[in-house]
Amino acid sequence: MIWFVRHGETVWNVENKICGATDSPLTERGHQQAIEMAEKFRGMGIKADMILYSPLSRAKDTALHISEITGIPMKEEKRLYEQCFGKYESTPRNGAEFHEAKKQFLNRYEGGESMFQLAHRVYGLLDELKEKDGDYILVAHNGIARVIQSYFYEMTNEEYASFGIKNCEILEYQL
Repeated sequence: MIWFVRHGETVWNVENKICGATDSPLTERGHQQAIEMAEKFRGMGIKADMILYSPLSRAKDTALHISEITGIPMKEEKRLYEQCFGKYESTPRNGAEFHEAKKQFLNRYEGGESMFQLAHRVYGLLDELKEKDGDYILVAHNGIARVIQSYFYEMTNEEYASFGIKNCEILEYQL
């Protein structure tokens, strides 16, 4: 089993900016969201073997709250690093040019990486986890959530480009 969690609210989430590979810290609300979500995990009786988290502080801090509350050990996983959106990082999330660029899966964002490059690294991690006998909590980002969803479910290009989850939302997948 895999449970995917998006990190808590960040400063740039509040400012409606694209974070990507840029490290934007959790807000106080983001920390509180992470604590409440971790309590939810504990209340659900989830007994994962490991929490794997993105190296960016917003994911690491969220994973730390989960680990402290549930007792599940945690480990950094570089392949969960958010997609580098290049020149679009720190720009408005609802920018028309960015939304058009998101539809071009093969093209690298200027100064960043393509959707295919992102999928390659995340799919590789999921393939490895499938081979292991275990349950995992993955703590990462909205872009990673999109790729994981596409790994488990068929999606049209439009569905993929528009897919997103809320801060500290939990998705569950059967390996």
